[in-house]
Amino acid sequence: MSRTRTLVTAGTLGAVILTLAIGQARLGASLAQQPVQAPVFEVDPFWPKPLPNGWVIGSVIGVGVDSRDHVYIVHRHQSLNARTEIGAAQDPPTGDCCAPAPPVLEFDPEGNLVRSWGGPGEGYTWPASNHGIAIDHRDNVWIGGNGQGDSHILKFTREGQFLTQLGRPGEAANSRSTEFFGRVAKISFDTRANEAFVADGYGNKRVAVLDMTTGAVKRFWGAYGNMPSDSNLGPYNPDAPLAQQFRNPVHCAEPSTDGLVYVCDRPNNRIQVFRQGGEYVNEVRVAPRTLGDGAVWDIAFSRDPEQRYLYLADGKNERVYVMDRKSLTVLTSFGGGGRQPGQFFAVHSIATDSRGNIFTTETYEGKRVQRFVYRGVRAVTRRDQGPPWPTR
Repeated sequence: MSRTRTLVTAGTLGAVILTLAIGQARLGASLAQQPVQAPVFEVDPFWPKPLPNGWVIGSVIGVGVDSRDHVYIVHRHQSLNARTEIGAAQDPPTGDCCAPAPPVLEFDPEGNLVRSWGGPGEGYTWPASNHGIAIDHRDNVWIGGNGQGDSHILKFTREGQFLTQLGRPGEAANSRSTEFFGRVAKISFDTRANEAFVADGYGNKRVAVLDMTTGAVKRFWGAYGNMPSDSNLGPYNPDAPLAQQFRNPVHCAEPSTDGLVYVCDRPNNRIQVFRQGGEYVNEVRVAPRTLGDGAVWDIAFSRDPEQRYLYLADGKNERVYVMDRKSLTVLTSFGGGGRQPGQFFAVHSIATDSRGNIFTTETYEGKRVQRFVYRGVRAVTRRDQGPPWPTR
C-alpha cells in the first residue's frame, strides 16, 4: 500500500470515528432530554410561620411527621452564635434579639407552631449532640445523638413526656454490642413487625434492629450484610475498590413496605439495599466522586401504596434526587446551593407527609426547615430542575 493511500485511509477512519463519537454524544444528549414521569414539587416560601418569643433555631438535624401530618424538627442550641444570633439570651443581654427555641418544635400542616419541648430532664440523659427525630405509629418521638458519649436513644410522647432510655450513655463504639449504641444518626420503623431500624451511625458502623416494645437489639449487620467492623477504613477514594464495610456515618436505614431496607452509606456515596433480615440485595452509587461529607444523607419514600419513588437528600451537592425506588435510577433532582427558598445549605434530613409533600432540614449554617408542595406526577425533561419556585 502506498504512503498516500495509507494517509487517506487513516484520515477516513479518523473521520468515521469522529462522526460516530459526535453521533453518540448527540444521541446521549437527546436521551437525556427525553421526558420521564416523576413527582414535581414547588417550594412554599411561607412555611413555617414565624416563631414566637424572638426564638431562632440552630442546625436542624432531624425531621419527622406524625399521624396527623404534624411536622417535628430537632435542632442544636450549641450551633447558635452567642454574639451574632442570640444576644437576648446572654447575661446581660446584648440586644433584643434573639433566644434559642427549645430543641423540639412541632408544627401543624399550616406551619403554625403548636408545641415545643426538649433538653435535659429528670430520669434521662439528653444527647450531647442530638441527631435525628422519628415519630412512630403511636406518635411517640424517638431521638438519637452523635456527640461524645451518645450511646443511647431517647423515647418521648408527642407532648414531650419521657418514656424510656435505650442503651447506656458514655460507652465507646462497639458495632457488635447488644447493650448500647454508637452515636445514632436516625431511627425508622416497620410497625407491622414492631421493629425499629437504627442507623448506628457516627461511632458504630452498622444497622441495628430493635424490638420497639422492649428496645432489645434483635440483629445487626454491616455493608453487604457482613459482620460489622470498627476498623478505620481511611478516607474515601472514588477510584479504589468498593469498601466492604460502611464508613462513618451510617446515616439512615429506611424500611420499605415490601420488606426491604435502604441504607445511607454517606461518605461512600452509596445506597445499599437489604432484606429486613440483613441479606444484601443491591446498591447504587450517587455522585460517586463526591468527597468529604459524601452525597447520600437521608432517604424518604413517596406516599403511594407502592412507594414508587425514593427521595434522596444530598447535603454536599445541595439537591434532592427523585429516584425510581425499585431500579434505583435517578429521574430528576431539585434544589441547588444557596440560602433562598428552594435552595439548600447542607440539606440533612428529609420526610414526607400523607399528602406527598416533602420536608427538608439544613444543618451547619443552614439552620432551616422547608416544605416542598407535591404537584403530582408529570413529564420532566430536566435532570436538574434547580430551585422549584412556585409557578402560580
